[in-house]
Amino acid sequence: MPTIASSTRRLCATVLATALLVAIAGCNRNAAPEAGTPAPSAAEATRTDEIRELARDAYIWGFPIVDNYRVMDAYVLDPKNAEYKGPFNTIANNARLYTPQDKAIQTPNSDTPYSMVWMDLRAEPVVLTVPKIGKPRYYSIQLIDAYTHNTGYIGSRTTGNDAGHYLIAGPGWTGDKPPGIKQVFPMETQFVFAVYRTQLFGAKDMDNIKRIQVGYKVQPLSAFLGKPTPPAAPAVDWMKPVSAEEQRTSLEFFNELAFAIQFIPTHPAAKRFRERLAEVGFVPGRHFDFDKADPTVREAMLAGMQEGQATIDAERKKRVSSMGLFGTREDMHYDPVARALGAQVGIYANSPEEAMYSTYEKDADGQALDGAHRYVLRFPKGGLPPAKGFWSLTMYGLPDQLLVDNPIDRYLINSTMLDTLKRDPDGGITLYLQNASPDKDKEANWLPAPQGRFFAVLRNYWPDASVVKGDWKAPQLQRAE
Repeated sequence: MPTIASSTRRLCATVLATALLVAIAGCNRNAAPEAGTPAPSAAEATRTDEIRELARDAYIWGFPIVDNYRVMDAYVLDPKNAEYKGPFNTIANNARLYTPQDKAIQTPNSDTPYSMVWMDLRAEPVVLTVPKIGKPRYYSIQLIDAYTHNTGYIGSRTTGNDAGHYLIAGPGWTGDKPPGIKQVFPMETQFVFAVYRTQLFGAKDMDNIKRIQVGYKVQPLSAFLGKPTPPAAPAVDWMKPVSAEEQRTSLEFFNELAFAIQFIPTHPAAKRFRERLAEVGFVPGRHFDFDKADPTVREAMLAGMQEGQATIDAERKKRVSSMGLFGTREDMHYDPVARALGAQVGIYANSPEEAMYSTYEKDADGQALDGAHRYVLRFPKGGLPPAKGFWSLTMYGLPDQLLVDNPIDRYLINSTMLDTLKRDPDGGITLYLQNASPDKDKEANWLPAPQGRFFAVLRNYWPDASVVKGDWKAPQLQRAE
């Protein structure tokens, strides 16, 4: 992430802190300048640059936190939201696949029926119970903190398919592993999202998924141990977030960030940055009235947001896979740009060891994908993605990054469909990505695209080591016309 030079910071910290506290807290500096007002001084210009740079850095660092809070609001805080799943510490099972009507999360998969639970760990830990899941069915439970780091996994790859009880503990919990608990997962944030993915073997398999989901249990540690319930955590006056579109352009982004970090203890890796925010009056829970702020301050902060987004966009152009965008803090090398990009291209995506993602945003000639053209993706004989779980290719429209409505209600092609796909004469498989049907004899291999811009994601669940190491290369998407 870009940083403010230490010499400049020392020189201007007091000036900047005073300027922001006065300008944003509501002092009236909105009057038009009088005729003959001199040009901004060097100190004022420096102050503006400092504000812009800090806003840029805060936007990049805070984007995943703000977007995570937006999803949490939709799923557990707002019962009127069409995406509402239920209250904290209550599992929501979806005995269906995601469709274009599911809009809260960008680039969702449509392979695995989801189960999910938002955990409030302030009062006590939570116990997740899983039933025995027959092989070869793949399943995973991804644990995601408020930074959007993947902090742990329960499932086929990590803990196996046997039944078990797992303890999810918030910051500050220091107890020993209780009897009957298979593993303890310590978390550094007070609210944690658990995403369950259970492999579906075709439409006729859904009743089996329902039976498995009944066995997914969530309960407080006190209930699991049969002990008295501890005092409840304090009630929260939740802030209403802006929309996914507005959070890239509205200064309310910073109020949401200030609100959300109340529940995120300062990690040593973020200590200096949190101190920088505090230097200018940006503290957890503080609300700024940007309508009353100095226009120069507002403009500088908006410019900083734009610069932050440009930095993220530039990083996106360099990437061809998900490597380095999702994982633990250490896996991501403490890189806030990668974390922000990961949130934007597919918030809550898996760590590379659990799933690898190859993103098709351009064809083999470097041209953006558009439904006005036809494309083919060919896997040679023996060249399908090597997965211990399964693989899929999913279509998404742009700019919303959501599943695409189409006349055959097909949003992906995956390995469970291999028996229905038409083989090439040499035994390979060619997939057709286009808006109109490629003709009846090829429709089995057709992945419908929208009329406008789109991109596709090749997912490889529980990938072979050759995929994680980069030895296996996804084929390029070729334009057919």
